[in-house]
Amino acid sequence: MPQPRYITIHGHFYQPPRENAWLEAVETQDSAHPFHDWNERITAECYAPNASARILDARDRILRIVNNYTSISFNFGPTLLSWLASRSPDTYQAVIEADHASRRRFGGHGSAIAQAYNHMILPLANARDQRTQVRWGSRDFQSRFGRKPEGMWLPETAVDTPSLEALAGEGIAFTILEPHQARTVSGDPIDPTMAYRCALPSGRSIAIFFYDGPISRAVAFENLLARGENLAHRVIGAFSDGRKHPQLVNIATDGETYGHHHRYGDMALAYALRYIEDNELATITNYGRFLELHPPAEEVEIVEETAWSCAHGLERWRSDCGCNTGAGPDWNQRWRDPLRRALDWLRDEVATIFETKGAAVLRDPWAARDEYIDVLLDRSEDRVRWFLQEHQHAGEASTALDLLEMQRNAMLMYTSCGWFFNDLSGIETVQVLQYACRVLQLAESLSGRALEAQFRDRIAEAQSNLPDRGDGRQIYDREVVPMRLDLRRVAAHYAVASLFDHFEEEADVYCYRIKRHDFELQRAGRARMAVASITVTSLVTRESASFEFAVLHLGETELTGGVRATNAVSDYETAKKALDDALQPGGLPSVIRLLDRFFAETPISIRALFRDEQRRILNIICDATLQEAESALRSLHERYDPLMRFHTRLGIPLPKVLQTAAEFDVNLQVRRLAGEETIPLAELEARLREAQEERIPLDETTLMAITTAIERYASRFADDPANVDLLEGHRSLVGLVRSMLLPVNLRKPQNDYYRMMTTIRPAVASHAGNGSSDANRWLQLFDSLGEQLSISPEAGG
Repeated sequence: MPQPRYITIHGHFYQPPRENAWLEAVETQDSAHPFHDWNERITAECYAPNASARILDARDRILRIVNNYTSISFNFGPTLLSWLASRSPDTYQAVIEADHASRRRFGGHGSAIAQAYNHMILPLANARDQRTQVRWGSRDFQSRFGRKPEGMWLPETAVDTPSLEALAGEGIAFTILEPHQARTVSGDPIDPTMAYRCALPSGRSIAIFFYDGPISRAVAFENLLARGENLAHRVIGAFSDGRKHPQLVNIATDGETYGHHHRYGDMALAYALRYIEDNELATITNYGRFLELHPPAEEVEIVEETAWSCAHGLERWRSDCGCNTGAGPDWNQRWRDPLRRALDWLRDEVATIFETKGAAVLRDPWAARDEYIDVLLDRSEDRVRWFLQEHQHAGEASTALDLLEMQRNAMLMYTSCGWFFNDLSGIETVQVLQYACRVLQLAESLSGRALEAQFRDRIAEAQSNLPDRGDGRQIYDREVVPMRLDLRRVAAHYAVASLFDHFEEEADVYCYRIKRHDFELQRAGRARMAVASITVTSLVTRESASFEFAVLHLGETELTGGVRATNAVSDYETAKKALDDALQPGGLPSVIRLLDRFFAETPISIRALFRDEQRRILNIICDATLQEAESALRSLHERYDPLMRFHTRLGIPLPKVLQTAAEFDVNLQVRRLAGEETIPLAELEARLREAQEERIPLDETTLMAITTAIERYASRFADDPANVDLLEGHRSLVGLVRSMLLPVNLRKPQNDYYRMMTTIRPAVASHAGNGSSDANRWLQLFDSLGEQLSISPEAGG
């Protein structure tokens, strides 16, 4: 009797934590343009598309929209899931629901598995960090998916015996490795179509699956995703009639392969899975289900300190082993070793501080650290209060939280991406240095010890391959130290922002809460002045301090003022009255002298704003100047438009200044039209035709604005599906964009339409069958919209 054949495709979905260590938010990353940051970009290119992957018919129309996560095995990094939950909740919910669906499909075994918390290379970590990473990863998973994880992904599949002990100690049943990372006890070659048992020194054991290396590499690097059918046949071809046991062909790659690294990889994956199932070539399953049906009968021993992305063991994360992502021919990665040694030194120094200072406020500091994940998952007052009741025995709450935040950042600074790439100055390495800076700030505050100078000397041994970037100390001083915040800097940010934004009496600014005690905003001509008394509280550590500030904006980027700490004998009222009296025509020199007199403690300028807010408020400040420039370019474009068209008809390149004016003007006008609540379609069409006739390219920002406009129409129609006017406007806008062959992303409108096609259209069709003219008109418009959105009339069947 033939043995069963199973297939599992595993995706390791992960991005390094990118949050500013003081703001707990991801700031603008210009390299991800036109997206705000790389998390946002990869979500648009991969994570969201895999939640709604397309299967097309012979005419390239959408036949089915499927959630790939329901059919594959996957893990998401906990820090990435945290970002998705707040910034892309639809995608996050699709991931959670996919696990629930897979449990129904695969005998109670969910397809999601956990991951060690922040992608630390566990074999290079000490035992305490190994344990906490696994516990945090497991607890985070349980909080999100509502069940304990059966399996756990080891970052970079980096493995040694203590790492497996840490997994088994938390009840993890299995993990996934590459075949070269183990050897069988029997001496036979590793067979990646079966599960193995690995006995551990503690007496525990863990099951290990070995993914098919050649097929996985072909998916990741050899364009196997060009056609879904090719992927299906390659996976099916890995079965062998010579094997006499149930076979599991399983592959594992970075999840970003499906859509980010390979465009439309999500569609190839969806088609391959459907092709395998429709043709009954094998049974799609997941690791937990296979393990239940076919427990391991053979044993393996791991090869200590190996990983899937380094041919030299674990050297990619500690030495110049030659592994990189395409560095220049004369580059090296000798910087990896001094970086790791510096962080190891810092980790050990702060461990001593944590134990000695922690013993005074926490019953068991290391046990508290293991449980601190509960606070990271829910920073509400009630949860923090409960946690401190469980673990604190003396001292201030802020001290206990400072200690635990010091430890959290001491683990974040080991995120593997800091060593993975080509140079010390890369954004991933600067990010781990930023976490180290936060560790140093907390450690020095808690202990009174000066550690930063020693750390800077140690990282100075690390040299960038780019001469202008210098060494680790220079990179740290130039790119990390200026980002460091304290409550006073938060107060300075608020002071400047208060000139341009309306804040409530109590407002949250990133992970800080600002409470006003007094606030006064005055104007005199172009000048504006804010004077206030506030309290700033960290929502992370509960540290709190009060400040007073006065800030004067004279126009454009001319801004001056200062922040000072509130003290028991404050002359705040005197200062405020003096400033009020001086702010009058001709009195600005007096105001500036008073600012220097009363608020010279910490001078502030436009630089006090955090990065994203700095850009936004600079745009507000420069608005008049920008409007003037826009008007000049528009006038230039309008005046010479006939000449431009004549050049275009003759095929003669436009002079650069005219081309620039035309591109700026047309793109700006299209964006403004697309941003209107009700889009004037005739005017938009005229601008788009102008761009077409004059061969003016629409930039990525403009295309995103058009995409957002279509999504806005789609959402309004989905919320009010009986509104025929909305339907007609939606159809007209999509039709215009398609007729112009604009490369806009229609994914969300297609998703909305597909859902309505399977839920609302049948009900309307029944009314149309009863002779309703309104229903018939609705169907005509709706079906026409579907054609414009490239939805097959047979979709959803």
